[in-house]
Parts: sequence; C-alpha cells; structure tokens
Amino acid sequence: MSDTLRQAEILRRAVNAPVLRVRDLAAEFGVHDMTIRRDFDALAEQGLMERVRGGARLRERMSEELSHQLRASRHTAAKSAIARAALGLIGPGDTIAFDASTTALHLVRMLAGHDVSAIVSSLDAANTLAAAGVDFVLVGGAFHAPARSFTGVLFEDVMARLHPDKVFFSTRGFHAVLGLTDSHLPEVGAKRAMLRSGATAIALIDSSKFGRRALATIASLTELDIVITDAMPAEADLAALEAADIRLIVAED
Repeated sequence: MSDTLRQAEILRRAVNAPVLRVRDLAAEFGVHDMTIRRDFDALAEQGLMERVRGGARLRERMSEELSHQLRASRHTAAKSAIARAALGLIGPGDTIAFDASTTALHLVRMLAGHDVSAIVSSLDAANTLAAAGVDFVLVGGAFHAPARSFTGVLFEDVMARLHPDKVFFSTRGFHAVLGLTDSHLPEVGAKRAMLRSGATAIALIDSSKFGRRALATIASLTELDIVITDAMPAEADLAALEAADIRLIVAED
C-alpha cells in the first residue's frame, strides 16, 4: 500500500475512533511503527490530525467534515433509487423543502425541468438549483461549515413563516420507539423547523438507518406521513410504521 492510500485509510478509520494507536495500525498494515508515526506527522502537518501520546486523532472540525464526506459517498445507489421514488411524489406547482442531507441532495439534482419551487438550507442544493434554473429560496442562519448548510434561531424563525407543500428530509437513525434521530443538534433544530412548517413530511431513509438511534429526536413517528427506503424494513419497524399510519414506499433499483 502506498503512503497516500495508507494515509487515506487512516483518516477513514479516524472518523469513527477517538484515538488511533501507532502499534495497532502498524500491526494491521504490516509496517514498522516508524512508518505510522511518519503518516501521523504528515497528516498533522496538513492540519488533519493532531498527535497524542502513543497515537493521533482527528482535529475536531476535520472529524465533522470527513464524516459528512463519507456519508455523501456511502449508499449512493440506494440514495439514487430513493430519490427517483420521491420524485414521483412531486407535482407541478409544488413548493418543496429539502434538508441538507446527502439523500435529499440526490433528489434536488433531479428537479431540472420540473415546474416547482424549492426551499433549501444547503449551499450545495442552492448551487444545484441555480444551475438547473429551478426557482428556490435559500434560508439563511448560522453557517454549519461541515454540512455547508444553515441552522440556528434565524433559520428557524424564517422557516416558521414559510409553508411548503412537502418536506423531504433524512436522518441518522429510525427507531421504532425514539422516532427519527440525528446527532448534530443545530441540524436537528433546522429539520424540526422544516417539518413544522410543511404540510406533508417525507423521510428519505436508506435501509442502513433502520434500528439505529442518534443523539436527539427530530420527529416522532406520528409526525411523519411517508417513508421512502430502498429495502423492506424488519418486522418490528414495519409494525411501528403501520401503527403510526405512515405510508411506506420501497424504491426499486
């Protein structure tokens, strides 16, 4: 493995580990301890990691940025299938709100040529819609750099004055008891504000999210209208969806 590939793998592992140890990585990669130390030094010089006794860890901001990048690159086929299914729910003249999730961005990229208006919180979504010639409103607030999105009190106040027909959003987890959850509290507030403002709440959830839970609840199941996913959920999740009278759409590949 080249230095570049090994260092990229180190960064990938660091997203989910508080500290990476020199000896552990040296054994896993089959290299000398000094090689891993040089990798850590190189990544630290780039501002990506910081050295600690016996190892290294991601810098706090880099942890969030890399986590967002990794989410964007995961389950892309499932997200595309979910987005295609969601597109079928959008009618001419609809006003639609989208959260800053990577799954919602897949749907935003499919809106070119459609007679709709959009409300977005993400710079990436705004840039996509501007290039496609789709009418949109970008709601501002405190800028959350890792997700390139806006959150906070100002965002929530503006969203309370807007009333989209449909809100498309995603989450880190779907739990039969806890509902839909996410880990970044400002994003949770932004998603909740969007859901309160809209007439129909539509969750875009790839199958890896079922049975998972994160720090804070975005919405209870009773606040949802539709869930779109890429595979049939487990029996317990199906029962929870049915009990909450939520329409389930399983996207086709």
